[in-house]
Amino acid sequence: MAKNTYETLFILDSNQYARDPGGVSKQIEQIITENEGNVLVSRMWMEQRLAYPIDKHQKGTYWLTYFEIEGENLVKIERAFQLCEPVLRELTLKLDHRLVEPMLANARGESFSVSSHGEDEQDDSDNNSSDDAKAEDDSVVSSEA
Repeated sequence: MAKNTYETLFILDSNQYARDPGGVSKQIEQIITENEGNVLVSRMWMEQRLAYPIDKHQKGTYWLTYFEIEGENLVKIERAFQLCEPVLRELTLKLDHRLVEPMLANARGESFSVSSHGEDEQDDSDNNSSDDAKAEDDSVVSSEA
């Protein structure tokens, strides 16, 4: 079975994260690697006040992780995330294969550029459609005159 790329956003207990940031992040990575996954990028996104209390927590640390894993193992790691003490909430999404590289580059803080060939094709099609629209406008104007 082929490995898919997933993005998981965690809301972590800010107090536990503040006491041991390395341990909490290591715990998340360990859950993924124990279930035959490969962590691509894992980083803190932000810390902020929650819109509503979660288990009496007013503040949460948002942690973003990108990883590759086979689909059959996804259920196992989601259950492990729910049992992980610092994790208040988590949401896992499957990434479209076309978005993997730009998303990973963004998560790493790198810039990602599309090949110029792909941009040229888009620009040409946009120019052709605008030329067609202009030709239609000219024919409407000449028929009114």
